[in-house]
Amino acid sequence: MSKIAIIGATGRAGSQLLEEALRRGHSVTAIARNTDKIETRPGVTIKQVDALDAEALQKAISGSDVVISAAHFATLPATAVIGPVKKAGVQRLLVVGGAGSLLLPGGQRVIDSAGFPEEYKAEASAGSVFLDTLRQEKELDWTFLSPSAEFVETERTGKFRVGQDDLLVSSEGRSWISFADYAIALVDEVETPKHSRQRFTVGY
Repeated sequence: MSKIAIIGATGRAGSQLLEEALRRGHSVTAIARNTDKIETRPGVTIKQVDALDAEALQKAISGSDVVISAAHFATLPATAVIGPVKKAGVQRLLVVGGAGSLLLPGGQRVIDSAGFPEEYKAEASAGSVFLDTLRQEKELDWTFLSPSAEFVETERTGKFRVGQDDLLVSSEGRSWISFADYAIALVDEVETPKHSRQRFTVGY
């Protein structure tokens, strides 16, 4: 059993990660700016924290084995997470990544492709910066898990493929993963680390 702190525990990814971690018997510190949506139950410690408050975040994650950041990149940059994690003495940081920095055939990033939705560019760009910052990090044991192009609220199947830096596309030509199956892949990484200081991706 691990002590897992989840930053952004009320979001679509964060809430599924909370459920998956509890399902497997881990204890979770659920961190959010507004904790009203988080149910009080065994195994969950609820902390209402503004993640941009470095001192408060450090205090909230102290004592954890692993920190998972599931917050939006545009609102919580890498430096705001890495600093408190290091000061809290937590060795491992896992990050809910984005698909924009994944590569297409030919080596072009998804975010740079024609037709990439304008409304997602700010968040995708911030995600790419977050990943670049992690890649320069010398001390933390980090992992960045990019979802497929479509991140959807469908059922938990437990069946998916794992890749590295290339966008995964199904035989039907669709690139997608459910939040629930994504959570399985990330908690798998918590339990059995296979991508230390790497980005990887998951999709159907």
